[in-house]
Amino acid sequence: MTKARNIAIYGKGGIGKSTTSSNLSAALSDLGLTVMQIGCDPKSDSTNNLREGKSIPSVLDALRKGNRIEVSDIVYEGFNGILCVEAGGPEPGIGCAGRGIITAIELLRQKNVFEEFKPDVVIYDVLGDVVCGGFSIRIREGVAEQVYTVASSDFMAIYAANNLFKGIRKYANNSGALFSGIIANSMNQQIQRDIIDDFAVQTKTTIAGYVPRSLDVTRSELRGQTVVEHVPESEQAELYRELARGILNNDNKYVPAPLESDELKVWAESWSDILLREREEEIKSSIGRITPVISEA
Repeated sequence: MTKARNIAIYGKGGIGKSTTSSNLSAALSDLGLTVMQIGCDPKSDSTNNLREGKSIPSVLDALRKGNRIEVSDIVYEGFNGILCVEAGGPEPGIGCAGRGIITAIELLRQKNVFEEFKPDVVIYDVLGDVVCGGFSIRIREGVAEQVYTVASSDFMAIYAANNLFKGIRKYANNSGALFSGIIANSMNQQIQRDIIDDFAVQTKTTIAGYVPRSLDVTRSELRGQTVVEHVPESEQAELYRELARGILNNDNKYVPAPLESDELKVWAESWSDILLREREEEIKSSIGRITPVISEA
């Protein structure tokens, strides 16, 4: 690869965005690629599972010290040579987290970090609850050529994804980044797939891959590792490798068609009705299987 592949992965807090990003980074590094992961969440914990659970100083931490900043102060090596960077955030109650991320990205450019390390793939792990300020810089300025979102079938995850689609649509005509697919997370039941599949149809988007909830992820993260590192032969690790290969070979970039607020509400209520009917059918079926017990006098 001659030019770095810049990929932004969005998702609401707690949806598994950083878990997905770090496992993708690990899987891509297994393919022999030089990978850089940049955490763009004020919590600064995106790369922890690439470094045995250890956090690293953020770019904004280094800036606050007021000393001359060396590249070694902001870029750290993780599993399999993955380059780890945390943008960081402002001190609690002071400043704007989005603005802090913009400052961090600008410093990485000034320090010629990308020219020095020449990564094949750069993954930006971005908080997706809001699409404004620094959180949207990957979209607005085309820093990332491709955008993915991690979403489950839960409404708030879908709501956040739909907002992301609105941001992409807004900046698409100004050389902004385009969308490349939904990474459907926590997909353990067919109905969950049906919901996320229908959301993709309604918004004219695609599914990049399905990721089931797995105890392998829990066990690995309790050790501060990715699944790819901790249980490399597991089914879950191979699933992340398959997802990584798919993303690497995916050149599909397009503008989504987000639902308006009223449309999203109607769509969500229709699925609520479907789930309610299914639940009622399950109860009826369960009652029908119960054998009555008649006590003798």
